[in-house]
Amino acid sequence: MTKLKTSFQNLSCLSIGKLLIASALLLSAQVSANSAPSAQDQEAQERPPALIDPNVERREIDESDIDTENFEIGVFGGFISIEDFESDAVVGATIAYHVNENFFLEAAYAQTTAGQTSFEKLSGGAPFLTDEERDYRYYNLSLGYNINGESFFTDTLVFNSDFYFTVGAGSTEFGGDERFTVSVGAGYRLLFTDFWALRIDVRDHVFNSDIIGVEKDVHNLAFTLSTTFFF
Repeated sequence: MTKLKTSFQNLSCLSIGKLLIASALLLSAQVSANSAPSAQDQEAQERPPALIDPNVERREIDESDIDTENFEIGVFGGFISIEDFESDAVVGATIAYHVNENFFLEAAYAQTTAGQTSFEKLSGGAPFLTDEERDYRYYNLSLGYNINGESFFTDTLVFNSDFYFTVGAGSTEFGGDERFTVSVGAGYRLLFTDFWALRIDVRDHVFNSDIIGVEKDVHNLAFTLSTTFFF
């Protein structure tokens, strides 16, 4: 009985010792795991700093400094080739309203004096028209479309510009009569400042005429240079 009791005590001491050793090993492993850096921490330490900081402060823009003039008024001069007559100087004026950055409405008025026809020059006979009937005046209303862009003259000299197309209708007074006229054209606008521009324009004014004895649609091409102001 004494031997059995002694064996049980030795077994209990051995079990307690093993339990203490296992607990110490487990505690040591947990401490090592807590002290070791995680994979995410290592990746964050190895990742290089960002080249561009996404947290950029926004600039305050004073929109009142941006011009918003929609009206454009101008004067122009050039020459017009009246079909069956000589080319002559033409002068006129325009006023336009810009609906938005692409579309605009424009009213135009111009006048010139038609020269002689080829027949009058060669025959030397009676003229087709009197001096008063040679006065050529037209007015029209057109719808225009801008293609906005920029013009680079040097590396540092840049101006806003646009190409535009127009189509319109109006009336032409010529040969003692008033004729319904359709006009189509294109042009180039160069803005030197926020209110001053230079324009180059070509337009074809088409109407029905029987002045020389044959009724037909005549094309009268006008090439003009104008200066315009926005307000």
